[in-house]
Amino acid sequence: MARVLRWISIAALAATLGLSAANAAERPKKLLIGLLPGESAPTVMRLNEPLRSYLEERLKLPVEIVVGANYAATSEALRFGRIDVAYLGPVTYILQSKRSPLEPFARPSHASVGATFQATIIVPASSPAKTLTDLKGGEIAFGDPASTSGTWVPRWQLLKAGLVSGRDYTMRVLGAHDAVALAVENGKVAAGGLSKPIFERLLKEGKISAGKVRVLEESPPIPEYMWTFRAGFDPAFKDEVRAAILEMKDAGALSVFRAQAFVPAVDSDVEIVREWIAAIQAAGGATAWAPK
Repeated sequence: MARVLRWISIAALAATLGLSAANAAERPKKLLIGLLPGESAPTVMRLNEPLRSYLEERLKLPVEIVVGANYAATSEALRFGRIDVAYLGPVTYILQSKRSPLEPFARPSHASVGATFQATIIVPASSPAKTLTDLKGGEIAFGDPASTSGTWVPRWQLLKAGLVSGRDYTMRVLGAHDAVALAVENGKVAAGGLSKPIFERLLKEGKISAGKVRVLEESPPIPEYMWTFRAGFDPAFKDEVRAAILEMKDAGALSVFRAQAFVPAVDSDVEIVREWIAAIQAAGGATAWAPK
């Protein structure tokens, strides 16, 4: 009997130790956040330092920002669990959510426009173009092939004007918004599509000259980027991260996103972008990195 009791005690202790180990493993020792390289990696890291610092203080653990070599690299890292959370544009999210059960949970909301932003198509100041149709036959610069405001929305704007990529204009993929703005400023392309907030910041910082470029057309409102969890992320820690983002009051961290606050996000928020993608694909022509 004593022997049986001894084995029961050992089993109970082992179970307790196992449970403790499982509980201890629930909370990671570091949070890895993935950001898209909409601009150069050093720029993205610099701009998002207030966010990293805020999360590190709020969550009481190290927070590391990882900037992918391109949009695909960031979303693939989320898909395969090499990062825990990523800030994805609608197209990048739509692409990867077909391959992995990702979970969007927050997006920035702005004064007057809510949880939306815009793309813009710009031309050199000396360009004779007055409407998008005037760009027919020219070379137009875009950012990353999976960029929402740097590629897909400008392409949709051009499509609405009757211009199909590969048939009516040549796509020049430059990888980042700032590269597009510089190409237009220097007259290397007939036009370029990029994020309106980034374009306005580049002007404000003097990275491009207001006298050398002008806006030809702005897009309709686009659903904002979404903070997204990878599949299999620990539920308990997920709640901590979600609360840290949605309850953010830190002015420095919010200013990075031009946000008044972060609001909840769900998959259906980006449905209009799915419709724009479908329209571009239905029209044919050069599709770059098309979601399938």
